[in-house]
Amino acid sequence: MNGILYDARKVKVYECLCRLGEYAGQPVEWCNELWTDLLNDTEVYDEFVYYLEHHSFEDRVKFCGYGLTDMFVWQMDRYNLFHDSGKNTDMCNKEGMVLRAFRTMLNMKKDPDTYRRRLEEGPGMDRMF
Repeated sequence: MNGILYDARKVKVYECLCRLGEYAGQPVEWCNELWTDLLNDTEVYDEFVYYLEHHSFEDRVKFCGYGLTDMFVWQMDRYNLFHDSGKNTDMCNKEGMVLRAFRTMLNMKKDPDTYRRRLEEGPGMDRMF
């Protein structure tokens, strides 16, 4: 068994991601894709671990001037706009928004122009997707 490395911490993080994904109503495939991208970006991965441990963002990672709190607020604004409400209700799945904030940050790092434009455009209904 020489040469086999097993990191139980990453297994725990993956299990937590899967539980959050299930709670948020995300398919396993979506969670697995997020997991792969988290593993390929150590800064965002560390932020995710911090979130799991503290249930808040450390907000240490910034990209194009945006942090995870910005991504979360953007997700919340999109939810409110889509549901035509001035605030998010108890039915709003904030854990889902957290996961989507991480997804958005990772996507932004891959395609900064597209995601900066989405974040900086006004909240018009025709710009939601």
